[in-house]
Amino acid sequence: MAQILSPLPGTFYRTPAPDKPPYKADGDAVAVGDVIGLIEVMKSYIEVTSDVAGTNIRFSVDNEEPVMAGTPLADLD
Repeated sequence: MAQILSPLPGTFYRTPAPDKPPYKADGDAVAVGDVIGLIEVMKSYIEVTSDVAGTNIRFSVDNEEPVMAGTPLADLD
């Protein structure tokens, strides 16, 4: 099992825009470099990418939830 951690503090978004589907849904497979969400810091949006590959992603935080640097965002099998 591997974890994807927040690279910095801010607000975590699972979708690229409010009317768009999430980058990844619970249960999806993830490849190295896949975008799983965005972190917003002072109106700047930084992509969160996976540095590991895995199956069955499970998000630990909800959409629009504030996070701190190092907070686990998702687990991968």
